[in-house]
Amino acid sequence: MAVILVTGPVRSGKSRYVIAIAQKADKRVSYVATAVHDQADGEWNTRLQRHMRDRPKEWDVIESSLLDHRALLDVFHDRADDECIVVDALGTWLAARIATNIDAIQRDFATFENIMDLEAAELAKAMIDCKALVVVVAEEVGWDIVPVAASARLFRDVLGRLKQQLAAEAQDVYLVVCGYALDLHALGVTIS
Repeated sequence: MAVILVTGPVRSGKSRYVIAIAQKADKRVSYVATAVHDQADGEWNTRLQRHMRDRPKEWDVIESSLLDHRALLDVFHDRADDECIVVDALGTWLAARIATNIDAIQRDFATFENIMDLEAAELAKAMIDCKALVVVVAEEVGWDIVPVAASARLFRDVLGRLKQQLAAEAQDVYLVVCGYALDLHALGVTIS
């Protein structure tokens, strides 16, 4: 059907905007929650609780951290055009993938980067090929200094390439800043 990509910085209103898009679509919604629960991190759990409170209770929730990569791709297969899949968010999905394989960065960074790029491209393709409306939240992380840690540089680079892949095929792309959504297709120029 179509992908709508919503990107922006932390606490900009991305998730709130995505919820509004999904509600306005008037379809059955499945919400792919990509964050990993960490009982030892009180602040993180408070953040996740806020997301749980803010999304409609009638939506089906799929915890991607409980799925392997192939099972996550399967979430997008065999969907109907009367469905909507909300993915919140690409950054927490990627962070979880990197964290579960953190030793691979030290062993062979280039190979692991290729694996992460491949998984990201497969996820993008699954979303693009999906018959349901797919509404995706993505974080903006590349507007700052180059991180010192290799894992942080990997995260930033893979996420940036993934967002470009999705944006190139997306029906709509929005940058949300300070509670305002900017339509990047209307305002931007495609870089070839």
